Amino acid sequence: MLIALASGGCTKESAAIVSIALHPTNSNILYVATNDAVYKSRDGGALWERFPSFSARRVTTVAIDPQLPATVYAGTMGDAVYKSPDGGQHWLPHNVGLKEHVSFINQFVFHPTATEKIYAATTVGAFFSKDAGREWEERMNGMKEVHIVVSIAIDHSHPSVLYAGTTGGVYRSDDGTMSWKKINDGLIPERELMAAMALGVNALAIDPLTPEVVYAATTKGLFKTTTKGSVWERIGHTLPEAFVSSIVIHPTDPSHLYIGGPAGVWTSSDGGATWTAINQGFATLNIRALAMAPNNPQVLFAGTNGSGLYHSTNAGASWTAMPLKAAAATNQ
Repeated sequence: MLIALASGGCTKESAAIVSIALHPTNSNILYVATNDAVYKSRDGGALWERFPSFSARRVTTVAIDPQLPATVYAGTMGDAVYKSPDGGQHWLPHNVGLKEHVSFINQFVFHPTATEKIYAATTVGAFFSKDAGREWEERMNGMKEVHIVVSIAIDHSHPSVLYAGTTGGVYRSDDGTMSWKKINDGLIPERELMAAMALGVNALAIDPLTPEVVYAATTKGLFKTTTKGSVWERIGHTLPEAFVSSIVIHPTDPSHLYIGGPAGVWTSSDGGATWTAINQGFATLNIRALAMAPNNPQVLFAGTNGSGLYHSTNAGASWTAMPLKAAAATNQ
């Protein structure tokens, strides 16, 4: 059974948007994950379908294979990984090799040219699949003191280079996650790392034109490195909230950034030196997820933790609610 959804008032079920995935070439197709389900739109967000067909207690992330966009992955809290080969119509668990206690999936990242190679950030570490999720293997060599991996980023120009954001700072791998090196200089003093959850790295973003430049959105501020993480510096000191949940970089003008967090969406046009709030239209400001349309950087989507999904067609100057209200159930 598939439930068709029409635009209307926001329901309680869709009030928290935890993840947004955009089709790589078709701007009309997008997926969002709420705590309860995965939703899909085929018409740019006017109408929605809901896929409640897997029994996870909670959906935590959703991702589209950029080379095979009918293939969709959902991470959950409770049942780990689910995969759909047909645009969300059917879902199957893909958990072989994941430890029994790997239940919470934070993020999926695809290799840029061989998308059957997938990296997963989980609550018990980093995992890798070489066969589109059929089997997974742990990739934690060098970061054994940290278990919770919150975010992963891959350098598209050098895909053997990956960064992992954890509850103990940032790690870099130069060999496709076979080994990791801690790169926390400037992020947080080592003595403070001894405290649980001392610094959670919620999101990482690599400059697409200058990959030595990396941004880390953390629970204690926004950080930037120009040396692949050898040294970090705190930026965004004027931001009203230290907690940053998400970050997006403009693909052709990487000095133009967007971040989201408890104080809404903020933008910078100078590589993070100065910031401006762009929150016109939001009913609540607590931003959980941000996404930029692959084929049009003027189009942005924001998921809130209270008033659902929003989109902007003018680079964030204004935002419009994109509700997920259930209309009627239809068999398809």
